[in-house]
Amino acid sequence: MSWPYDRDLPEGRHRLLKEFVMTEIDKPKRRLLRPIVLAPALGLAAAAAVAIPLLFGGTPAYAIADNPDGTVNIQINEVKDADKLQADLRDKGINVVVNYIPRGKKCSPQPRAAHFLPKETGLVVWPPQEEGYTIDPSVIKEGQTGVLEFSVSEGNGKVVAGIWARVAEGPVADCTLIDTTDAPLSH
Repeated sequence: MSWPYDRDLPEGRHRLLKEFVMTEIDKPKRRLLRPIVLAPALGLAAAAAVAIPLLFGGTPAYAIADNPDGTVNIQINEVKDADKLQADLRDKGINVVVNYIPRGKKCSPQPRAAHFLPKETGLVVWPPQEEGYTIDPSVIKEGQTGVLEFSVSEGNGKVVAGIWARVAEGPVADCTLIDTTDAPLSH
C-alpha cells in the first residue's frame, strides 16, 4: 500500500526525508535533569531573586528627577521616607516641607502657616503625570516655604497619592497627624 504523501513528494525528497529520520534516530539522547537535581537549583534561583533586590536596595521609596526647564519630577513608589524626600529636595536648594498623610488623617495645627499665597502661584505643574508630580521650585521666593502634603494609600502593589501644594509666607508648623472624618487634605 502506498501512502498518499509518498506520491506527492518530489523526486529525491523521499530519500532526503529518510536520511534525516535515520540520522535523528542514531543521535545520542539527552537526559533531562531529574527533579531531585533540579529542585535545589530552582530553590537557589528563587532565593537569589528575593535576596538581590534586598541586597542592592530594591526599588527606592521615591524618585526625584530634574527637568531642563528647572522643574523637578517627584515619583512616590512607597509610602515611607517623607523626611528623606524633604531633605533631598532641600539639598537641591528647594525650601519645602513634605508630609505623607494617610487616609483618615490630617495635619494639625490648621492652618500650618500664617499666610499662604493664592493657589494660582502654581507650585505644582498641572496636570499631574501618571508616574508622579512636577513641581516648579522657582515660585518659592526668599522667606517662603513650599508645602507638599501627599494624601497617600497603598494597595495591590500600587501607591495612590493626591497632592496639596502651596507656598507659605514664612515658616510652616510641623505636621502632627490626627484622625479626621474629612478629606485628608482640607485647608
